[in-house]
Amino acid sequence: MKFFKSLYLTSLFFIWIWGIVFIFILGYFFPLFLFAGKVLFVVFFILILADAFILFKDKKGIFARRETPNRLSNGDENEIKLYLENLYKFKTSVKIIDEIPFQFQIRNFKYESELFPREEKIITYNLRPVKRGEYNFGFINVYASSPLRLVSKRYKFFGDKIVPVYPSYIQMRKYELIAISSRLTDIGIKKIRKIGHSTEFEQIKEYVIGDDFRSINWKATARKNQLMVNNYDEEKSQQVYNVINMGRVMKMPFKGLSLLDYAINTSLVISNIAVQKQDKAGIVTFSNKVNALLPADNRSAQMFKILELLYRQNTDFLESDYESLCSTLLAKITHRSLIILYTNFETIDALKNQLPFLRRLSAGHLVLVIFFENTELRSLIEMKPKNTEEIYLKTIGEKFAFEKRQIVKELNRYKVHSILTPPEKLSVNTINKYLEFKARGLI
Repeated sequence: MKFFKSLYLTSLFFIWIWGIVFIFILGYFFPLFLFAGKVLFVVFFILILADAFILFKDKKGIFARRETPNRLSNGDENEIKLYLENLYKFKTSVKIIDEIPFQFQIRNFKYESELFPREEKIITYNLRPVKRGEYNFGFINVYASSPLRLVSKRYKFFGDKIVPVYPSYIQMRKYELIAISSRLTDIGIKKIRKIGHSTEFEQIKEYVIGDDFRSINWKATARKNQLMVNNYDEEKSQQVYNVINMGRVMKMPFKGLSLLDYAINTSLVISNIAVQKQDKAGIVTFSNKVNALLPADNRSAQMFKILELLYRQNTDFLESDYESLCSTLLAKITHRSLIILYTNFETIDALKNQLPFLRRLSAGHLVLVIFFENTELRSLIEMKPKNTEEIYLKTIGEKFAFEKRQIVKELNRYKVHSILTPPEKLSVNTINKYLEFKARGLI
């Protein structure tokens, strides 16, 4: 029974069958073809037996295993590796079907290759999850054929594994490494000149080209007989809270990823950069109530806490309660902090309903409201209308885009900082604003 479950017929088998049938049909009219058909059928039968024998005489002709990361990064390309080894003593054709988690909706994953005797091969492919949670990888199915290629033997390797999908830790590491190497401008992050001096004196050092000549310490210069400058460091231990709206306005998808997950990924990036700059990072999530509040800190375990908290956030995308958020933040965050609010406003009326709470927060904290540009409207705005319907669609698109710009002006009017950004540029634009606040000494 196990033999028949592992035995599969190849396409070449059916080509042989159709060829023999065709010859037998010709044999109905020409007796010579009937004899040839019988000979071919015997030969074909012998070849099948031989093919099955050489495939099944070795119980372990093929070995395969899958290597996945311990966790996948949401919204990023994650590399998966398949290791194959041919234990047969002959060249083997293999077809691999990997059972990928159903969330990816990939139903036709197939890889074909040839392996020489005792050859090992590594197959790599990428998966891009767009939703946090647990993803279940299934079995690895390998169909092996001998050089005759009439039948194949299926090998089924246990690869059942549950892999969690976390917020984009790949993006977090990328920005961290770029920041360490001082190459932030390569990815669009502006180098912002500091205004004035920080109050935190760090050291006296030798002057090098590019230092501010206003920082020259003349007494130290006289003692050392060379130019010496005072070096100042940025103020540290400032509190930075990423406040994420998990309500229905964040459900909108962009390139498969919801606005909520874009906000979660950027919160992880900003928190990491804040901790690297020795500021304190904290997280708040809310919808119809405040769901989670992680106090700001910069200790070594803080980033792990933030990553775990963001991974476990679930939402029903209910209507957001800004009044509850405002009351909680004012009660729990007693020191002046940078509050980065990730939300979305589509109309000026939607903003005006929540503006009183944002103004209350900005009275005691530095508030940055981040909301999203609807990039799908660009094609409508940029098109050249050819009929009445297209004129109507273009007008509607321009109206929505105008309302977004009006929201920015309304927030600026009440001294509330804001960013209107496409989802794909969220991280870069938010980092730029954070660095600008640090340079201007606003936090």
